[in-house]
Amino acid sequence: IVLILSLDEKLSRTDGIMLVAVLVVYVWYLIYQSRRETIAVQEEYTREFGAEKRTRGSTISNIGLVFGGLVLLVLGSRWLVDSAVSFAQYLGVSELVIGLTIIAAGTSLPEVVTSVIAAIRGERDIAVGNVVGSNIFNIMGVLGFTSIVAPTGIEISTAVIGFDIPVMIAVALACLPIFFTGGVISRQEGSLLLGSYVAYTLYLILAASHHDALPGFSAVLLYFVIPLTFVTLIVVTLREIRSRKKSSSE
Repeated sequence: IVLILSLDEKLSRTDGIMLVAVLVVYVWYLIYQSRRETIAVQEEYTREFGAEKRTRGSTISNIGLVFGGLVLLVLGSRWLVDSAVSFAQYLGVSELVIGLTIIAAGTSLPEVVTSVIAAIRGERDIAVGNVVGSNIFNIMGVLGFTSIVAPTGIEISTAVIGFDIPVMIAVALACLPIFFTGGVISRQEGSLLLGSYVAYTLYLILAASHHDALPGFSAVLLYFVIPLTFVTLIVVTLREIRSRKKSSSE
């Protein structure tokens, strides 16, 4: 949706209203879905963690901890981003590169911490849902509300339309077979995703600095890394399909 709306190199107020409307529908569906499975979810929680007696004091304490944690996360992310932007501007890096790398990484640190802690504790729904939900809210909510509030909308550069948004879509599609295989993101698949992000970031830095290594690095990505990644995802998906067919036949 964002790619289609960006083809005119601008996200207008109308585009923003459309994005926010999609977000509202999405949230409404989540609430509707959760209400239908509330009893089942509560029973599953009780079976796994046992019934825990809640008191008024513990509830207020938990609310205070959540609020305090959010405040500290916002402050920490803001300090990190401001310092990193100042450092990048000192080096003469473009604002687009800053937004795609330093600011994106800085504002994603809360998601990283939350997902890591949730994964360690075995709360896989929180670990995955935190990341997926954050991306949906960033695209629909942040871009949508910003487009509505900005007097002339948000200008979209041709570089973002021609490269960065397609990369974002490709990564989202690549997640589908990874999530599909056994319902688990393995350590190897996680390394593949992390390595892809490092390669993407390195490409942005080389392109921004017009480094002599950019043509060679681009060729390696285009003719080796990207095809190998897609072949790997296809092989993993086919193996999972065969495994499920074999299990169903038995």
